[in-house]
Amino acid sequence: MHNLALFSQVALLILLAPIFARTLRLPVAVVEIILGTFLAWFGLVDVDDDIFRNIAEIGFFYLMFLAGLEIEIKKFLNLKESFFTRASIYFVSLYGISVLAYFIFDLSLVYIVAIPTVSLGMIMALINDHGRDQKWLDMALLVGAFGELVSIAFLVMFDVTINHGIGFEFYRSIGILLLILAVSYYLFKALNMVLWWFPELRKIIMPEKDNMSQDIRVSMAFFFVFIAIMQYLGIDMVLGSFIAGVFLGNLFSHKIELPHTLNTIGFGFLIPLFFIYIGSTLDLNTLFTQEILYKSFFIVTLMVLARIISTLIAYGKFWSIKESFVFAISSSMPLTLLIAIATIAMKNNIIDINEYYSFIFAAVLEALLFMVLINFVMKKYEFPLKKKPQE
Repeated sequence: MHNLALFSQVALLILLAPIFARTLRLPVAVVEIILGTFLAWFGLVDVDDDIFRNIAEIGFFYLMFLAGLEIEIKKFLNLKESFFTRASIYFVSLYGISVLAYFIFDLSLVYIVAIPTVSLGMIMALINDHGRDQKWLDMALLVGAFGELVSIAFLVMFDVTINHGIGFEFYRSIGILLLILAVSYYLFKALNMVLWWFPELRKIIMPEKDNMSQDIRVSMAFFFVFIAIMQYLGIDMVLGSFIAGVFLGNLFSHKIELPHTLNTIGFGFLIPLFFIYIGSTLDLNTLFTQEILYKSFFIVTLMVLARIISTLIAYGKFWSIKESFVFAISSSMPLTLLIAIATIAMKNNIIDINEYYSFIFAAVLEALLFMVLINFVMKKYEFPLKKKPQE
């Protein structure tokens, strides 16, 4: 009965969020985080509830699944070499600035991993609001996909290093990660070849006339099977959900309406529930202390400056100032990956509880402030649409 009451409250907030968002002219994800915060503040939800937390985690995995669904492999592989060169320059600059900040400000090692972290979660929320026609947002998705893989790799290395040191377990985990990426690549090529030789298989697996929602069933099978494989191998399950989306979106591209259907399912319940849960993890009574506020704003400032500088270094010759600015802050909202890094660091006594709360507050603050800021800038200024074909 307790869980039924909890999800009734959450369902009501999911229903009310778009109404508040339209009234306040705020992105709906921001409103959902705020509503989740007040839900916890009034004591209406227990953030330690396993069912609530697990379903919220599935919501995040689903968000990454949708991100993978947006990646077109042919387009990605056909991008010019200059794309990968500039993306590499961007991330080398990000990590270089993080190392520099580590020495200048005498920070914990966790900052070297946390500051450059990139996640597609909030970028997908932006795409849901503004579409992919914006040149900078389409590039943010492509660079974000590249950065997500880099960030997950560093997260795996960070987790293994502080738990086991640099030894057999470290090299084993890195080897497994590289093996997964290699196997995924060749498995995709093999499946794509089979479907090319036997095109009727696509319509057998996902028929054009489908009165039994077979496409949704296949999609959910991909989603959960890939997550389960990553869990079994001890690799971040985010990677599994992302790869599942990439496979599904590219192997069954004939189902043009499928991404829209899956987006509707996700942004209709699972993803709002995830944002509400993130908001509920904030303890307003604990957060508003001078130390935590100072460290939170320091983390946010450092992350934004690192990205603005890196964006200008990598893309300054190609983009206007306003494009560079919105691109930089769109990648400054890693949210869950930042929370994951902070959680691992605290559990292993790398940071104390106050610094942990600083990272949590910084992660949510970035989502709140930058979603609003991007929304404001998008309404105030016109941005060039992406060219076709994509560079």
